[in-house]
Amino acid sequence: MITSEHVVALFGPTASGKTAVAELLADRLGGAVVSADSMQAYRGVPLITAQPERPTALVAIWPLSHEGSVGEYADLAHAEIDRLLAAGRVPVVAGGTGLYFRAALADLEIPPSSPPGARQRWETAYDADPAAAHAELAERDPEAAAVVHRNDRRRVVRALELTDAGASLRRADSRLWSEHTRHPTRIFGLDVPAGVLEARIADRTRGMLAAGAVDEARRALAGDISPTARQMLGLTELASLEPDEALEALIVGTRQLAAYQRKWMRRIPAIELIDADRPPEHVADEIASRLA
Repeated sequence: MITSEHVVALFGPTASGKTAVAELLADRLGGAVVSADSMQAYRGVPLITAQPERPTALVAIWPLSHEGSVGEYADLAHAEIDRLLAAGRVPVVAGGTGLYFRAALADLEIPPSSPPGARQRWETAYDADPAAAHAELAERDPEAAAVVHRNDRRRVVRALELTDAGASLRRADSRLWSEHTRHPTRIFGLDVPAGVLEARIADRTRGMLAAGAVDEARRALAGDISPTARQMLGLTELASLEPDEALEALIVGTRQLAAYQRKWMRRIPAIELIDADRPPEHVADEIASRLA
């Protein structure tokens, strides 16, 4: 049974309906939604990051020039969750960014900051020779190299960054966080068949472009933008490719992200999977009934 001391958390792949379900669930429980999405934290890109129209905690809190971090986000999320609980309201944490989702719910051991310029140096090294970069990681941190694929540019670069700071991506990623949440927590996963999810992604992406996502991307890249914000899915493609090419590239990239998120979701201990291939109000009703 859910009480005023509990947190409810929703994880799901992009286009699974998290926003609608979370908002409906918060209304049913007398709570509020707390976003756990790394890119929704940035202002000026509501279309590209599929930001909710309703005011939501930790959405659009940073300018694009800000170098956001999971450590900074964790402090903000913990403060917001604690504030809601103190007011007798149920925090509904919703997101699809695995590390941010974890950081909102648990006290993570946040890796130290890497030395200035480390990310750019390792990105350059990776782009010059991915195999050599991965071999360097294997030499520096065999545990991390064993779990990070050579073609995963972002994580290879991050793992190498961490070796510069005397830390390891493997040790940070392997922690069984969900059994040690800061507050009693029920975690639900929105499960949508892959084919249905792919159709939703295509429809949503077409809607994004029709609503002006290309202009949004060009404005973002024309201003001061941090390396982290620049990694936003589809940002570069929308600004640089012809509309049809940008549409296809963004659909493919989003499908790849969703596939990764679906795999990640199934690894969350104690998660309760919910059939989300139906109207969001039905999904919210089922979750609310499980919490009763």
